Amino acid sequence: MLVNPLVLLRIRHSLGVAKMLETIAIILIILWVLGLVSSYTMGGFIHMLLVIAIVVILVRVIQGRGL
Repeated sequence: MLVNPLVLLRIRHSLGVAKMLETIAIILIILWVLGLVSSYTMGGFIHMLLVIAIVVILVRVIQGRGL
């Protein structure tokens, strides 16, 4: 069975994007935890980044792309 190379590229691209978003989310969660324990002013910025990351993940799930 032959597979179209464009389909393989699209699958590979979507897996790369999902991996990238997962990495960004993990980094933001780590920064958020550091913000909670390090300083009050930086914590607000980290919380905003965490909210943005959650919104991005929710949009992807709603669109059916998964995490």
